[in-house]
Amino acid sequence: MLITPAYAQAAGAGDTNSMLMSLLPFALIFVIMYFLILRPQQKKVRDHADLVKNIRRGDTVVTSGGLVGKVTKVVDDDQIEFEIADGVRVRQMRSMVSGVRAKGEPAKDSAKESAKENAKDDAASK
Repeated sequence: MLITPAYAQAAGAGDTNSMLMSLLPFALIFVIMYFLILRPQQKKVRDHADLVKNIRRGDTVVTSGGLVGKVTKVVDDDQIEFEIADGVRVRQMRSMVSGVRAKGEPAKDSAKESAKENAKDDAASK
């Protein structure tokens, strides 16, 4: 025959070390993707959820559609109402808010508080 006995012998059993070294690049790629792509994306989603949860009356918001307006009413956990022009109010899903430009002060709940502040202003001006 033309095949020598050295070539006809079976190859040695697979070395565990070489198998580990062949899988190492795949593991390394996964670790790099986690730190460069997945982790920053999860942080961005968490920050957006906090931003949406903390929207209150008086905030100036920017929607994902590009509308800018001042929040006039927080309808419920899913919706807000904001004013984009004088007398023009729009309801929007909270999740569609892409940013808050200016934080507003909390709205006054009662007329007594506004009357007290007016009295303080009058006393200060005299």
